[in-house]
Amino acid sequence: MIVVGLTGSIGMGKSTAAAMLRRMRLPLFDADRVVHQLLASGGAAVAPVEVMFPGVRTAEGGIDRSLLGRRVFGDPEALGRLERIIHPMVAAREKQFLARARARRKPIAVLDVPLLFESRGAARCDYVVVVSAPAMLQRQRVMRRPGMTDARFAMILKQQMPDAEKRRRADFVVPTGLDRKLSLRRLRAIIRLLRTGKPPSVSTGARAVNNHRRRGR
Repeated sequence: MIVVGLTGSIGMGKSTAAAMLRRMRLPLFDADRVVHQLLASGGAAVAPVEVMFPGVRTAEGGIDRSLLGRRVFGDPEALGRLERIIHPMVAAREKQFLARARARRKPIAVLDVPLLFESRGAARCDYVVVVSAPAMLQRQRVMRRPGMTDARFAMILKQQMPDAEKRRRADFVVPTGLDRKLSLRRLRAIIRLLRTGKPPSVSTGARAVNNHRRRGR
């Protein structure tokens, strides 16, 4: 089974690309969605997060993600403590997802992970697809989000690998800035290529990174 990583910086259109891949009937693991489930009422992360960050639990029994975000935003030490709770749980869910996909003999499975490179998750993938858009469009998209400010956006960008570096490391880049039909055609072409079993045409740098990932598997 080919494991494809899907990633991209904030506001680059990753969610749209993920929806397109789902419509192609590809099994897709949504790391963000899993985190939301873990922090929702009854989620496995609620109790340990409440112990580590008292006062972030809602009356309904889940975690107030906005309040939690304010507690860890701009505080690397606090963020690290949160990640040590959440990341192993997400990794376990991902492992279960891949096992199910293999058991169902799926030829391709997709891991939708926002910080794939930053968390060194690319080592778990055979190929990585990066979605990318012009910086001006990225900013327009992000600033439309509730509660977003220039300072918050700048801090998020500082915590993420630059888009240019992600594109350099990618096996495939999908543009999302002009036309959704163009993005869809690009994604379909990538999946067709992977299904044929032919090696992708990638840059030397990306191929070197991909070979390194495979050696580490």
